Amino acid sequence: MAVDRDHVLRSAAALLTRKSTSTMDEVAKAAGISRATLHRLFAGRDALVRALEALGIAECEAALDAARLDEGPAREAVRRLVRELESAAGLLAFLYSENQLFEGEEQNEGWTRIDDRIAALFRRGQSSGEFRIDLTPAWLTEALYGLMASGAWAVQEGRVAANDFTHMITELLLGGALRRDETRREES
Repeated sequence: MAVDRDHVLRSAAALLTRKSTSTMDEVAKAAGISRATLHRLFAGRDALVRALEALGIAECEAALDAARLDEGPAREAVRRLVRELESAAGLLAFLYSENQLFEGEEQNEGWTRIDDRIAALFRRGQSSGEFRIDLTPAWLTEALYGLMASGAWAVQEGRVAANDFTHMITELLLGGALRRDETRREES
């Protein structure tokens, strides 16, 4: 019987997003295969995490394409992007916490492409006057990643309703934490 590598990866992603410290034995069990079969597919945890990274990059790039970042107001493109990324948010939260992926100069070129596309969206919003110009596109991109990871963890732990995911992230990112009337008073 052939082992479906994609099924194994998605099973590993589902488990590791819930329990990032899972052992390879636990990953194998979650995928319904033996530890030996898992080891034949992925020589160790590092190889598995790298394969999950490739999956995460592919999912992000598909979400970026589906979100049509160049269409309409930038704020609406951000909302579409968060909505498109929602299904991959747990995996992205796991990858976000995997320091080994971001050590040294060997960062996967896929993350750079993704960063560049998202930063371009924020730059477009700044140029059109929609977004603040005192925050760099790089910082807004990092803030989006942090909010996505936090949102995924909050939903996973049951602290936040899954239906509120996109709204929570986009409203905080785009509107900030200050009440609208408080913003006006400070500007006066």
